[in-house]
Amino acid sequence: MNEGHPVQALWCDPADGVVARIVRALAERQLHAARTVVLVPYAQLMGVARAMWARCGSPGFVPRFETTHNWARSAGGFMPTGYDIAHDMARDLVTAQALLSQAGFHAERFALAGRVVELAYQLAPLAAAVTPEERGGEWAQRAAGVADAGSESEWFRIESALIRIAVAWTSTSSYATDVLQRESTRAQVDALIVLEGFQADPLTQSLCRLWGDHALHISLVPSGVPTQACASHIALDPEDEAGLAAACVLRHLAEGRAPVALVATDRALTRRISAQLSAQGVVTHDETGWKLSTTRAAASLMSALRACAHDATSDQVLEWLKSGADGDSPIVQSLEARLRHEGMRDWSAWCALMARSEKSKDTALLVFTEAVEARRAPMARSRPLAEWLRALRELLEAGDQWTLLEEDLAGGKVIGALWLDAGAHGDDEDEFPGGRHTLAEFTAWVRDVLEDASFVPPAGDQAPRVVVLPLYQLLGRSFGAVVIPGCDDRRLPASPEPPGNWSAAQRLELGLPSREALEAAQRAAWAAALHNPSCELIWRHSDASGEPVRPSPLVQALQLDHALQPSADPRLPRDVPVQPTGYPTPSGALLPLENISTSVYEDLRRCPYRFFALRQLGLRSADELDAEVDKRDFGNWLHAVLGHFHEALAEAPTQDAQQRIALIEEAARRSTQELGLSDAEFLPFAAAWPAVRDGYLAWLTGHEAAGAVFVESEPWKEQPLGDLRLIGRLDRIDRMPDGQAFVIDYKTESATVSKERVKDPTEDTQLAFYAALVADDTLRAAYVNVGEKSAGTQTVEQPAVVEARDALVAGIIDDFSRIAQGAALPPLGEGAVCDYCAARGLCRKDFWGDESPLPAIVGGPTTGGDTP
Repeated sequence: MNEGHPVQALWCDPADGVVARIVRALAERQLHAARTVVLVPYAQLMGVARAMWARCGSPGFVPRFETTHNWARSAGGFMPTGYDIAHDMARDLVTAQALLSQAGFHAERFALAGRVVELAYQLAPLAAAVTPEERGGEWAQRAAGVADAGSESEWFRIESALIRIAVAWTSTSSYATDVLQRESTRAQVDALIVLEGFQADPLTQSLCRLWGDHALHISLVPSGVPTQACASHIALDPEDEAGLAAACVLRHLAEGRAPVALVATDRALTRRISAQLSAQGVVTHDETGWKLSTTRAAASLMSALRACAHDATSDQVLEWLKSGADGDSPIVQSLEARLRHEGMRDWSAWCALMARSEKSKDTALLVFTEAVEARRAPMARSRPLAEWLRALRELLEAGDQWTLLEEDLAGGKVIGALWLDAGAHGDDEDEFPGGRHTLAEFTAWVRDVLEDASFVPPAGDQAPRVVVLPLYQLLGRSFGAVVIPGCDDRRLPASPEPPGNWSAAQRLELGLPSREALEAAQRAAWAAALHNPSCELIWRHSDASGEPVRPSPLVQALQLDHALQPSADPRLPRDVPVQPTGYPTPSGALLPLENISTSVYEDLRRCPYRFFALRQLGLRSADELDAEVDKRDFGNWLHAVLGHFHEALAEAPTQDAQQRIALIEEAARRSTQELGLSDAEFLPFAAAWPAVRDGYLAWLTGHEAAGAVFVESEPWKEQPLGDLRLIGRLDRIDRMPDGQAFVIDYKTESATVSKERVKDPTEDTQLAFYAALVADDTLRAAYVNVGEKSAGTQTVEQPAVVEARDALVAGIIDDFSRIAQGAALPPLGEGAVCDYCAARGLCRKDFWGDESPLPAIVGGPTTGGDTP
């Protein structure tokens, strides 16, 4: 206890302290302390109350300081049976499903069970506050009347039915606290002293009525104590707010104000602060915990269930495999690399590819894929919930995930919450009624259970230096300092939103706390927090998205009363010397390339360093497996469609427009199947396809009228060039009436962009490079823009392609000769070349010094034989 703290006077003041008032009440009423129960508003206050009694109470026997739940547990064990509300989401969800089936909602039972449990949990404290006899009679009738209030409305019909189910459930259930209302319990306790908090508890009020004149009320809420001036800090954003809060806590600890209370107004913000404190060696004791579903253990288990779905993606299967003990094994890494290389988003498509593959290099992957499928297959069929639990445990054990769960603190909580620890709850399958579940329904059940459960890390043996707790748990406790982050209108409202969708009239009839009562409790808790001698308030200017955030109305009231003291940032500024990254000038002489494609040489021309990193070193970023279908996918699909179409047209020539449409539609269907594109994903491009198709066929008619004849589609070409070999796949080659080859490259970009490409022949790498791959001395080359707009398909020809080809070839020979001689390959890219460059993190362009870049040595925009 910090000497001079207001809480010390609250408990130990000789005249009006809580302990003194209890002592006087015992003496005046001639009550035995051991037969007196003192109810505290929350569990953490039991230890505080006992310590205060030991400090300033009377010698001899000590009253029993309890909460209602702790008292009920010591008065007699409670084991829920049948349809009792267990306050265990795993069991209560299944009970709700059974009740819904009995009420005529069998088909909707899985979708509505969560809502029924939510309603039951809100009504349960009210039902537990009355005697079992009154609960099943008068209380049930009154609550059912509330449910029927809007049943005449079609919109409210289902909600009203769910409320009636919840009322029937809560009114017929037994509760652990029922033992407190029995005559046997009252016979053991002579007096009941209630230490009142910020909000009245229905059960405590009922117990006071049972004890009558032998019940005494003492308020813990401080009154008449002047509010202390609070220090305030305004952060820029969530990250800055977390840093400010952590710095405030560290400063208080350094100045000897321990323990420090860190009020949890937002879980994400609190975890950021805790992480920063942990980095400084300060471990927090969290009394609030966080959702079990957000722990790594829960994520690992959910990954196994998602991976077993019939439509599982490759990413989901990989996540499951990598969460096991062998997640870093070579075979898993090989599988991931191959999946990303092939772009296989759907696991079923990968399995089909492996089944068709006859390559010897795929043997190991085929065996591993079959082993994975053998583990997934048993999870496909429907079964009762008890069998699902056994199947899930077997799946986790087969994937070496079970041991990892058992060894993890949160993992043990996951196992217990889902009843996976066989024998701990009994093996009776009747514990889980409700019929058969599909995998999707079982997965939803698991998700809801993990969402409801909380994980509270165990406290260490030593007294905590930093305690994370909700605002109302500051009541009656002494802290050296209080830090309250998140004091904005979203995280600290003056009038909290009442839980549930109950109307004000329903709340009044049922006895649920009203908005006004919640606001009064919030303001009282806020005022109590401000009574601490060292209290710091922190809020932010804007959220992570940049949206402005206003201070909480509670903070604004302090501003109006001039009760805030803006404080300096507790973080000490540091002088960090500027250490710019040097301008890289690597040499690629020891990394010669033999095969040169148009994309390889394009990289060299755009930025020599990019060529060095991506081509010579072979570095590349991992491709995403779950990327959405974009215009690039449409371009790849269109190339495949036109290739199949022209090959089919060459085999069965026809000038009939309808027959050509049939051929190109068949080519479109075949390409869609080969690329594994689903109808839903491809819908935006499928809508534009008819216009693209008609525009292309109209262009083709005019192109053929000029005498062009299709020769081949997507031919692979190689052309030796000294020690180098030019390689590439052309989109299409036609033959003109004069015998010249006509090289065509399809584009889905705007025709304006293509026309810009051909303005300067020496700048257009692609057509010149493709021309170099064709053995003909003279030829023509053009981009064919396949578009859906009114312009349709257009030809953008490069008239000087022969000259551009010759200059390009000379440039390639010159550039690669100088690379072999050790010429530097500096980063020379500009604009969009750098914006989307995978090597930008290597060249460190954003961290260079002020010195000017070196001139181009090889490559660069002026390449093509013209560089000095």
